Amino acid sequence: MSESRSAQADALIGELDRQRAGRLTVFLGAAPGVGKTYTMLARARELKRRGVDLVVGIAESHGRSETAALLEGLTVMPRKRIEYRGRTLEELDLDALLKRKPQLALVDELAHRNVPGSRHERRWQDVVELLDAGIDVHTTINIQHLESLNDVVHRITGIRVSETVPDTMFDRLRDIVLVDLPPRELIERLHQGKVYVPDQAAHALKAFFSPSNLTALRELAMQTAADRVDVDLREAQSARGLPGTPIRRRVMVAIDGRGQSEYMVRVARRLAERRDAPWTVVTVQTGGVPDEIRQLELDRAFAIARRLGGDTAVVHGDSVVDALLDHANRIGTSALVLGRTRERPFARMFNRTITQQLLQRGAHFELTIISPPEARARARRSLRGLGNYLGRYDAIWAVAAAAAGTALGAIGELWLGLTDLSMVFIVAVLLVAARTRMTAAVIAATLCFLAYNFFFIEPRYTFYIGARQGVVTVVLFLVAALVAGRLASKLRMQVLALRAANAQATTLQTLGRQLAAAADLGQVLQAGREALHRALGAEVVIEAGPERSQGADVPSLGDKDRVAAAWVVQHGEMAGRFTDTLTGSEWWFLPMKIARNANGVVGLRFPSHVHHLGIEQRRLAETMIEDIAQSIVRTRLVADLEDARVSSETERLRSALLSSVSHDLRSPLSVIIGAASSLDSYAEVLNREDRHALLETIRVEGERLDRYIQNLLDMTRLGHGGLTLNRDWIGVDELIGSAVSRLQRCEPGARFEIAVEPGLEPLWVHPALVEQALFNVLENAVKFSPPGEAVEVDARRIDGDTPAGSLRIDIHDHGPGIPEDERKRIFDMFYSVERGDRGRQGTGLGLAICQGMIGAHGGSVAALPGADGRGTVIRITIPRIEPEPRTVP
Repeated sequence: MSESRSAQADALIGELDRQRAGRLTVFLGAAPGVGKTYTMLARARELKRRGVDLVVGIAESHGRSETAALLEGLTVMPRKRIEYRGRTLEELDLDALLKRKPQLALVDELAHRNVPGSRHERRWQDVVELLDAGIDVHTTINIQHLESLNDVVHRITGIRVSETVPDTMFDRLRDIVLVDLPPRELIERLHQGKVYVPDQAAHALKAFFSPSNLTALRELAMQTAADRVDVDLREAQSARGLPGTPIRRRVMVAIDGRGQSEYMVRVARRLAERRDAPWTVVTVQTGGVPDEIRQLELDRAFAIARRLGGDTAVVHGDSVVDALLDHANRIGTSALVLGRTRERPFARMFNRTITQQLLQRGAHFELTIISPPEARARARRSLRGLGNYLGRYDAIWAVAAAAAGTALGAIGELWLGLTDLSMVFIVAVLLVAARTRMTAAVIAATLCFLAYNFFFIEPRYTFYIGARQGVVTVVLFLVAALVAGRLASKLRMQVLALRAANAQATTLQTLGRQLAAAADLGQVLQAGREALHRALGAEVVIEAGPERSQGADVPSLGDKDRVAAAWVVQHGEMAGRFTDTLTGSEWWFLPMKIARNANGVVGLRFPSHVHHLGIEQRRLAETMIEDIAQSIVRTRLVADLEDARVSSETERLRSALLSSVSHDLRSPLSVIIGAASSLDSYAEVLNREDRHALLETIRVEGERLDRYIQNLLDMTRLGHGGLTLNRDWIGVDELIGSAVSRLQRCEPGARFEIAVEPGLEPLWVHPALVEQALFNVLENAVKFSPPGEAVEVDARRIDGDTPAGSLRIDIHDHGPGIPEDERKRIFDMFYSVERGDRGRQGTGLGLAICQGMIGAHGGSVAALPGADGRGTVIRITIPRIEPEPRTVP
């Protein structure tokens, strides 16, 4: 059920994607001259009469008058002129067509190669951009230009077509129109000059346009059209949830870069297409980096696989069979496709060829063995190609090891009296095997065997062995040398494979640690840029939306480079160097994709001597960019969450402040308004004492309102770092007395018991701030002390962190006290309880302001239980510091 729902979901998503993008209609023919362009233009005229907004982007009449006549009355877009090697050539004006943005665009000859200097190398890439822009496209193509059929067409006609279109273009089809013409009629048109000029027609009749070739191509075209109809039916059924052809497991094809890779990739594509299954191209590296010829072939094969819609992978291991089976199990493969390997006689004798091992061990896989056309020719060239299996210096190593073994053996026999010199030669073979490949080790073992026999086995200086024991000795030596060389070579391959895998894993792990430690987007971009530079040795530029990697060593982009980078961001595909799009740029631009959308771009500029990138380099770059993209998303999510948290906290504080203002500020305002109204209405009938009482009420409530507003202003200054400490000397008794006097004017009934340690030195503080802090605490204590109970104030000097010690002021009330679990929370703003500083007549800011003001002086405020179990002690600690001496100029 889950697989069917997944298939239905994929089909629906694909259907939605196709609805959002432009729709593609392909007019498919078996060969030139069948009338594809004519049929497309005829359909366009019919759509024009129906009111469809269409434009002819480019249409090639090839001198045919009946085709040119169909262009009359249609809107034809002027072509773009491009100068190339002293000639002016005309191409499709893609930018003008995108700007015009018609409902339908006609683009002839989908497989056409654009003039160098164009935005894209091939016209089908222009069509992809039009479709992505939401423009419907009608186009034409011959069957021989389809990438997966390139080898089939070559076998049929003997002609290798260079201009091909990836099969993935057909995945975007809305309709496919098969334009068919019987071979005899097409040949007749060729004789009449309706396809080519007479000279070209005569040559074509001898080469391409033979009846057998045209019949075979016609069948291919029909089969392709039928396959696409079947695919559309399956997708439509899946989108509606109807049962269709079950989704098969993955097809995996193995290539080795030895002359058949591209053929194998195309075969795998056709096999996967018939089975409606995903597919993967894999190569196994059992040793070091492949030689340049193999690497170039693998790169081309991987590029074709990606163009055809397949995945690619490079697997490391000392055994090709083990690596293939492990990777096949890991990715869920059902079918293995591989070419027929070169079967060595000894390997075949002991069932050790790759094919035989896969047949024995791959019981759960369907094996397809392909014998490519070049297999026999390659087998005949195997002896001549022995040098391809040897490195440039492998033969030199083998000869040098044999010579060194011979010299050391002679020295050991002459000066050290050694009689058994076989170990000397075995060590030489081991050294060769540890530094080169197995082929060189076998050659070294053979040369050492011959040298040992010739120079040290009686009779010497001949290959004849006189004693039976000597025959046994040299034969056992040869066996031991071959086995030791094999083991050493195998160990070397394992070490190289592990070293390559470890280097890549270490690079990704280091990048992961750096990205995990990055706190914001700028740090992520910096870490990603440095990691890519270290791993690939290239200059790096990373752009994620408006953010760009910064630094003095970050190179700048030219106009061409910026155009390529913008195209990558818009389309989510690679461009620039090492690609087929905007190749004029020196940078290789890769998209940073998240859920199919490009949210950024990474530019890599390699040194000029780097002409191509290896598979491992491409894979490493793409993997690292994926990690960087994920980290960018993570930092954006963290920033969004932090903004949401701050907004929530701000909203909470705003709500608490409004609640406090609505109650605590409104009360004194109501009293003031009521007293003022009484004075205004009854001033003539009130005696002097009543008027004085009302005025005193207005004054007291006004001062109370002023204190509330002052607390709010002080809290705002504390929150924004706006407090400036204008320090001055003030005595402790003067400081406490000033705060008590202010409070007694507001609370005439308040009583205080003040105890100041004799001999306390003055404080170097901001007098107004410390006095306000004391006032807030004293007001809080008076408010919750029982009537008639005195608030105790005790000030004394204590030893502290500073050389002069600290001043400690304890303010003790005899109220209900504060529970232990709430003593730390009373210093939070707007903490709502009915005790301490959180009474019904307070804003809940007094102790928070007190803590901020004392903290600005480096001190602290703490809430403690009363000494006799009653009330609360608020302890203020202020460090005593000395002013810095002033310098006299």
